[in-house]
Amino acid sequence: MSFPDRGSITRIEDKTPLWHLAPVVAGLRAARERWRMSHQREREFGGREFPSREAIQDIVTHLCGALFPMRLGPPDLHQESEDYYVGHALDMALNTLLQQIRLELDYARRHDGGTEDIEARALRIVRDFSSALPEVRSLLDTDVDAAYRGDPAARSVDEVVLCYPGVLAMIHHRLAHSLFNLGAPLVARIISEIAHSATGIDIHPGAHIGPSFFVDHGSGVVIGETTVIGTNVRLYQAVTLGAKRFNTDDSGQLEKGQPRHPIVEDDVVIYAGATILGRVVIGRGSTIGGNVWLTHDVPPGSHVSQASSRHDQQ
Repeated sequence: MSFPDRGSITRIEDKTPLWHLAPVVAGLRAARERWRMSHQREREFGGREFPSREAIQDIVTHLCGALFPMRLGPPDLHQESEDYYVGHALDMALNTLLQQIRLELDYARRHDGGTEDIEARALRIVRDFSSALPEVRSLLDTDVDAAYRGDPAARSVDEVVLCYPGVLAMIHHRLAHSLFNLGAPLVARIISEIAHSATGIDIHPGAHIGPSFFVDHGSGVVIGETTVIGTNVRLYQAVTLGAKRFNTDDSGQLEKGQPRHPIVEDDVVIYAGATILGRVVIGRGSTIGGNVWLTHDVPPGSHVSQASSRHDQQ
């Protein structure tokens, strides 16, 4: 690949410089070096240091096709060649995934001072991930069925898979959650952020979500890292399952990984705009109305509305 002279870009007609890039390039280099010094990064000359969002997008595209070949696979696919396509898509996805996880683990080792065999661990993660894909597909089938049952506008399960942003977000989340649990949190987070960009639904890959989960409409939904969601739960747009406060250590730094998000038990419905903060429990079979603000536990079978600011147990 060839590049134009870094000093200036010229007009084709008269060779007159449109702008002078040399001082901009030098200024950006100085900014990078200041950042690296402030973060105690050694200057390195080599290949890419971090996983690639573009590569991970390709991985997810292949995995979506492998999970739902006749719906999310190539347009000219026929059922008699399904298995061949799935095998090819998985081979492409898993080989690229192995490269990206190597980058993540190598980055972590260099900055944490570990001595682990990166190649062996990366291979183990990808093998375990691939073995879990049939279970991921089974979980996604429950999500698709929940969306179809839960929306009177849905005409078929195929429409749900092809069109619903909540289902797209859950495909990404089921994949990302598996990788998060296996020890590739950065790759998992990139997968979740790809879904966030596409759907407006922000689910941290650490969140535990049970079967038959449905996000209707979905834009503005936020589900935090330590959220636990049971079976047959439905959320509407702009619901937040977030943290109420962030604990700090003796030096004033935020404590990472502490349980700080809600537990939503089975068969709960949370309507649009509701905000639930902190490690509170929403009891089984409860209904949380639109725009409700909750920071306390709710007993099973409760109905919480904005007007009452209290919970009425059936």
